[in-house]
Amino acid sequence: MKRLLVIGIGAGDPDHLTLQGAKAIAAADVFFLVDKGEAKQELVRLRQDLIEAHGRGPYRIVEARDPERDRTTPAYAEAVEDWRSRRSQVYERLIRDELEDGRTGAFLVWGDPGVYDSTLAILEEVLERGHVTFDHEVIPGISSVSALTARHRVGLTRVARPVHLTTGRRLAEEGATADDVVVMLDAHCSFAGAGADFHIYWGAYLGTPDEILVSGPVPEVAGRIRELRAEARARKGWIMDTYLLRRLTPPA
Repeated sequence: MKRLLVIGIGAGDPDHLTLQGAKAIAAADVFFLVDKGEAKQELVRLRQDLIEAHGRGPYRIVEARDPERDRTTPAYAEAVEDWRSRRSQVYERLIRDELEDGRTGAFLVWGDPGVYDSTLAILEEVLERGHVTFDHEVIPGISSVSALTARHRVGLTRVARPVHLTTGRRLAEEGATADDVVVMLDAHCSFAGAGADFHIYWGAYLGTPDEILVSGPVPEVAGRIRELRAEARARKGWIMDTYLLRRLTPPA
């Protein structure tokens, strides 16, 4: 049977790769790299560097272009489902045509495969269609959430308080529903509406030479984060950021 490894490679620093992740890379015969366009070539290069450093030949690298997602439609959920469906067809073709029975293929996933990444759901969709069969194993990685709190030297959790992990879209719709809220995928700086009693720990390009960190009361630093984010995105063509909102004075 074909075997797949879904390897978390960390948030951007090559040293984020765990010993288990390095061993998994060494065990792979074929690496599948999904190209997201010229603007994000450095994401592909990091994966290539990790393969070169830890791969044990002979191995092959197979690249495929990621389908475009419609980011203009107001029908967000439908657009994501359509993109996932088309991406699953790409994955199915790669596994069917490029991986022989008895061989091991690998997807190198940014951060941790279980935290806001679509790879596992897409592989399940491929299996459900029944056109190709494989066994797969997930190797956890250092997520951007872990990297964020480490770089800001704060704990993610506090005694007897929950942590809410959500997206910028949901934060804008629902507001902060806990005293500690981790937000990912926020293209519209929804943190600005969090309120004066929240402190923000924000980070972009975590673990990379372009890393940017800002922290402080939301009303004082929201404008600066907006400016830094816009400048960085214009310069690089993409941005990956996350943040922790922390209410410093919980309501009575």
